[in-house]
Amino acid sequence: MTESVHTVTGMTCGHCASSVTEEITKLDGVTDVAVDLPTGAVTITSTTPVPLPALRAAVTEAGYELVS
Repeated sequence: MTESVHTVTGMTCGHCASSVTEEITKLDGVTDVAVDLPTGAVTITSTTPVPLPALRAAVTEAGYELVS
């Protein structure tokens, strides 16, 4: 298992966090997504490292911005 932490901006409520979680969960190998709303930290657990372009696309699809 691989765990990575990224920062997503623009999330302000539980619905925002759910949208980001839903899109990231669709990526191959992702087994868990945890969002810390106050900090914007998104922790992703996956079977293999998630490619950054795919992650960025998923976050953008949800309507937010991946900053790290």
